[in-house]
Amino acid sequence: MMRIIIFGNAKLAELAYFYFKNDSKFDVLGFTVNKDYIESEKFFDLPMVPFEGIEKVYPPSEFKMFVAIGYSELNSIRENIYYDAKSKGYTLVSYISSKASFWSDLVYGENCFILENQVIQPFVKIGNNVTIWGNSHFGHNTIIEDHCWISPHAAICGGVKIGHNSFIGANVTVRDNSQIGSKCIIGAGAIIHNDTKDNEVFIAQPTDKYRLDSEKFQRLMNISK
Repeated sequence: MMRIIIFGNAKLAELAYFYFKNDSKFDVLGFTVNKDYIESEKFFDLPMVPFEGIEKVYPPSEFKMFVAIGYSELNSIRENIYYDAKSKGYTLVSYISSKASFWSDLVYGENCFILENQVIQPFVKIGNNVTIWGNSHFGHNTIIEDHCWISPHAAICGGVKIGHNSFIGANVTVRDNSQIGSKCIIGAGAIIHNDTKDNEVFIAQPTDKYRLDSEKFQRLMNISK
């Protein structure tokens, strides 16, 4: 088994540890974060080592790394740590769930985190440092550039291109052959029919609160039966 260190000490690091431990060829030996963020010397009973000197404890010639950081600041924090780890000489590993559905021609980069129940059609290319949550669809010839975050239940139709550092919210639909610009935010439930420019934000209309509370609504429903 290949030995790895996980960068992170929050919920995403916990989740990454679970998936690597239970569904991968990797053996997690420890964790790391910047020294100012270390709260304990142990995390899941494994060593927590300051990132500033990680290469002395876990040399990159013997260990690989996975960066388990969220989408804050349009994924730029995760991006910066990704490059910091590479500058120390680490190879960044990727995780693809054994419960994801994809073809052998799938192209993906380093430090990807692709969870279960994906449908990934032929000729899809996924860049470096991309996180994809569960139950999404990626149509044929889709391209996802580096440092993106795809939330659950995204429906990405064929021929779509998603620019680097973009955030795709839950239940987003992107029409076929559309291009999402770089550093875009596509909010939950949004439907994208046309190309977007860089740095654009799309937010779906939220559902309005009904005028009655739940008890009054239930009484109304009982009367109407």
